[in-house]
Amino acid sequence: MHTEIARPAFCFCLTVADRTRARRYDIHSDHFIKRLSLRHLRVIAGLAEHKLVARVAQALNVTQPAVSKQINELEHIAGAPIVTRERNRLFLTPIGERLAEHARIVLGQIDRAAFDLDAMASGASGPVQVGVVASVAPILLPGAISLFKRSAPRSNVVISEGHFVSLFPLLEAGQIDLLIARIWQPDTLEGVDQTMLFSDPVVVVGGPAHPLANVEKMTWAQATDCPWILPQANSVARRAMEAMFAGHGLAPPVNIIASSALSLNIELLKHTEALGFFPASLARTFAARGDLVILPLDTEGLLSEVRCFWRSDGADQNSPASLFRKCLIQAASQR
Repeated sequence: MHTEIARPAFCFCLTVADRTRARRYDIHSDHFIKRLSLRHLRVIAGLAEHKLVARVAQALNVTQPAVSKQINELEHIAGAPIVTRERNRLFLTPIGERLAEHARIVLGQIDRAAFDLDAMASGASGPVQVGVVASVAPILLPGAISLFKRSAPRSNVVISEGHFVSLFPLLEAGQIDLLIARIWQPDTLEGVDQTMLFSDPVVVVGGPAHPLANVEKMTWAQATDCPWILPQANSVARRAMEAMFAGHGLAPPVNIIASSALSLNIELLKHTEALGFFPASLARTFAARGDLVILPLDTEGLLSEVRCFWRSDGADQNSPASLFRKCLIQAASQR
């Protein structure tokens, strides 16, 4: 007696049509991998950022016809349009956007690989002395120090926190190798080189229970009447903030707590009716936790530029400082 075995409702065997589609996909995938180049990736990433062929060509230091050629090749490789054109502007199609996303990841990984090899080849050893303002230290230094210690584990990092006015004489005297600070009015400094690391404006914040916390529209005059937590009186940041109040036709606040200690300032904001200025990136993090509220006041890009300074005569003499500067730039690009 034979018992018939019931067939399953779904069979995992490929039909002829399935196998045909699979072969087509394999051929297309193999074609895509073999034909795609770094030039293609740089062009699609550039299009996502700049939107114009002319700007992409300028950023990549190539001609506009060369960019157009790369776009045509990409569309042939992808088997679908990657851009649409409206007047002089280019817009990525959904396929183009996804390809640009992958391109940024791949190019970022290649940049990190190049950085790692360069860092390992530098053979840096010895200490590096870094001066930094309090509003930048938690945003940038953890990533930079992590990169630095991975490449130069025997090099020590010494961090000195302060404000630009107090740290700059230490840089001039050679007591620190690098100075990282927010700049109000960027200017050239004799004997000192500098580079911008990133842009991160400051915003006005208060505690979650502050009387102005739920006000949708407010004026600077309303804010001036509150207690304020501000940097020290002789700092660049304090002068910039006082200039902002003056720009709105207001005298600076008189009820002041002078402090640059971020952890203390957060607690003061939570327990008092004071207002303060915080870096936008940090403010968003603490606002998401419910520790602070960002008030609807336009700071007009106040103190947005974060720069690194070093003595011109010591740029090539201290390999740990040179490596750490590269780590700062790399960390800033990954924010």
